[in-house]
Amino acid sequence: MVSEIDAFLHSLSESLRPQVNESAAALLRRMGGELPELWEDDDRTALTREEANALVTAFLDMLDQGRKATEIKIPNRTLQVSRMSARRGIPLRRLLRAFHVGHLPMMQYVQQEAARRTSDCRLLNEVTLRLMATGFDYIDRASQQIAAAYQAERNDWLQRRLNLTDAAGRRIGTTLNIARTAQELAEVGAEDFADLVTVDLLYSALHEEQTRHPRSAEPLLVRIAQFPESGRASLPTGLTHTYAPNSEPAHALNTGQPLLLDLSAPHSSVFQTLLPEREAPTDASGFHSMLLVPLQARGRTIGLVNFYRDRTETPFDEDDRLLAQQVAARAAVSIDNARRYTSERRTALTLQRSLLPRRLVAHSALETAFRYLPSSARAGVGGDWYDVIPLSGARVALVMGDVVGRGLQASVTMGRLRTAVRAFAEIDLMPDELLTHLDDVVIRLQREEGRSDAELSATCLYAVYDPVSRSCSMASAGHVLPVVGIPMTADNDGKVPDRSVGLPDMPVGPPLGLGGYPFETAEIALPEGSVLALYTDGLIEGRTQDVDTALRAMSDIVAASHQSPNGLCDQLLTALLPVRPTDDVALLVARTAALDPDHVAILDFPSTPEAVARCRTFTTDRLTSWGLEALSFTTELMVSELVTNAIRYGKSPIQLRLIYQTTLTCEVSDTSSTAPYLRRAHTYDEGGRGLLLVAQLSDRWGTRHNRDGKVIWAEQLLPTPDAP
Repeated sequence: MVSEIDAFLHSLSESLRPQVNESAAALLRRMGGELPELWEDDDRTALTREEANALVTAFLDMLDQGRKATEIKIPNRTLQVSRMSARRGIPLRRLLRAFHVGHLPMMQYVQQEAARRTSDCRLLNEVTLRLMATGFDYIDRASQQIAAAYQAERNDWLQRRLNLTDAAGRRIGTTLNIARTAQELAEVGAEDFADLVTVDLLYSALHEEQTRHPRSAEPLLVRIAQFPESGRASLPTGLTHTYAPNSEPAHALNTGQPLLLDLSAPHSSVFQTLLPEREAPTDASGFHSMLLVPLQARGRTIGLVNFYRDRTETPFDEDDRLLAQQVAARAAVSIDNARRYTSERRTALTLQRSLLPRRLVAHSALETAFRYLPSSARAGVGGDWYDVIPLSGARVALVMGDVVGRGLQASVTMGRLRTAVRAFAEIDLMPDELLTHLDDVVIRLQREEGRSDAELSATCLYAVYDPVSRSCSMASAGHVLPVVGIPMTADNDGKVPDRSVGLPDMPVGPPLGLGGYPFETAEIALPEGSVLALYTDGLIEGRTQDVDTALRAMSDIVAASHQSPNGLCDQLLTALLPVRPTDDVALLVARTAALDPDHVAILDFPSTPEAVARCRTFTTDRLTSWGLEALSFTTELMVSELVTNAIRYGKSPIQLRLIYQTTLTCEVSDTSSTAPYLRRAHTYDEGGRGLLLVAQLSDRWGTRHNRDGKVIWAEQLLPTPDAP
């Protein structure tokens, strides 16, 4: 009986093979009714016809050869349809139902053909049972493989989306650079999700403080990133553009809602409205699907990211829209953080640069050069500062400081301290006294702002160079010591050897803001041509080198270099700094000069009234030798008043000093600590008019104290060459 059934089924299958196309067509009609998505376009319909023919043929092979369902390999076309359904988001239960229902016409047709070919009820009954068992086995086996392929594709689909989400978390926002963050978004989106990604940011979001464009229905955007960069989008990055007011991109920007667009239909006129006004539509004509996702951060729309597909067959769906929206939301926060950081950093840097000297005043006592490099770290701009302050008596003050902390607060504190240093320098305080007063300023700021010494503190180095005595007095409040290079004398061959370089032997006081600790002034001799390099710790402290190594390298450069201070600055920065320093760096290099001894005249005189006439004669003779006769009259008057005050109120010894430099300075020193002051003399007052006269005749005047007493000085501008 078994052989009879096998023979009958073999004959039946052979007779049915010419009708495979008819059975496949019936299968397709039933499946199409259950899954109309399979008939949406010609490509997918052709794929489904091939699949139906393969299914019918495989079933007939089972009937013909009597093989078990486990021995039959389901046609790859069927698995392709399963994977395609998974990619398109068709539920598995709908796919399996369509597969089962689609095979009903084929089973019915086979049973009808079997009944037509025999009248033997017993044989027909056995054949029907075999047909049913074979059909169910085949459908079950096919369903298992379809479900496995579907689930594998779905798992792969989910994995790709998890990978995309993970990549967005890891790779977007690695820096606080707007363009780089936007480029990271484009690169992540173009990996296994879209074939082209473009990122546009609103011009107003990028340049809030510089916006001059009126509000309109056509917001101005900047193409900030795209990937692939040499792709179909023809608008280069960095250019501005607008979208038409009624276009889908403009609608997405206005509403803040993402849009999913199907571009597979003829779209020559539709696609034109999707492109920026400066982009050529022919470059993007092959796209069949598009996602427009606004970039929103902190309740504000800052831009638009566009995802395109052309090579990827599957169009974007709702799951893709949700995924793109999630990635864009994360990227928008990173871009907004970068935008806010860039704005704050630009503000802090602008403020700091405005508070620092833009150019150093030329001075005959020193040749100076400076560099300031803000850090590239996320923490922001620091509070480094420097200054060169001309003082009385041809002296010059060099200042280098560093405020603890970063950002606007550090810049503001730096500006306050620099102003305070200049004010204290104007009254000619000694370095240790100046730092003591500056320490009081920091403590007062701490109290006023309710901040601790760890939150508001600073370091400062203050040095005063005197070209007459060729000495430098300096004191440090927790600041790194300068590198000092002193030229050595020439050898017998007349060759000038390298400088002798080192750190000055001096104590370093505590940082500003601690209070109660003293500062000490050290004095070192600096022959003409000596080099002073003042700097902040960002120059020598880094991740790639230790402080000692950096100081040795810095000393070697200062010792061997014969360049100008400007060139020496470049040498030091090139040798010591990485490409992207992690801390702010301020560097001030000065080369000393000596004042010609013939331009300094000194007269010691006794504390007697007769000395006044002697001082006037000494002054007139010296001005004549310098060719400054035009200043003789006013200078004699000032010298008379200053010497008279010193004789009347000061203590011996008393000294007159004239300094001829870029100005003419008259100084009278004595050992008394009592300082005169400017006051208004009444009608019958015998005194009080001398300093008023000095103030009127001089360009500047003042008093400075030292360890031995005080100095009263007055400066006059030199006459111009064509002055009468």
